[in-house]
Amino acid sequence: MVQLFDTETDKPIGTITEEQLQFLIDELEEESESDQDYYVDAATIEMLEADAGDPALVTLLRSALGTREGMEVRWVKS
Repeated sequence: MVQLFDTETDKPIGTITEEQLQFLIDELEEESESDQDYYVDAATIEMLEADAGDPALVTLLRSALGTREGMEVRWVKS
């Protein structure tokens, strides 16, 4: 399993599957091969949803974002 964290608060967002993580890796920009964080905003979540992202992943990210304009999400494999 993979744990997602809100980088700003370092609080856990939730747990995702390896498949959901691979989808994020494939869809989102990484600054390097060792990069384990992504900037997510409403447009990013809409893009993930439009690209057939897992509904549970989309819901998790949307809930974590809340009313903020954007956030950094970090992942850690457990």
